[in-house]
Amino acid sequence: MMPEVDYTQASFQDRRQGEAAERPNLERRQFADAHSELSQEARELAMAIDNYKRLHRRRFITHEEMVAVIKSIGYHK
Repeated sequence: MMPEVDYTQASFQDRRQGEAAERPNLERRQFADAHSELSQEARELAMAIDNYKRLHRRRFITHEEMVAVIKSIGYHK
């Protein structure tokens, strides 16, 4: 028999009420704060990857997706 649980008391910490609640437009991306320290070429690649991830709702991308992003900004072998 399962024990009865009292759900009226908050027995967990709601992390959504923390920092994210104070800054609702905060996005967690790989290059979010590092663009300023990159070279022009690296900044262009980082922004292209960020745009790809945002467009496809991906937190991480595969190697094949990265090759596609690199080709999309004009690089070729």
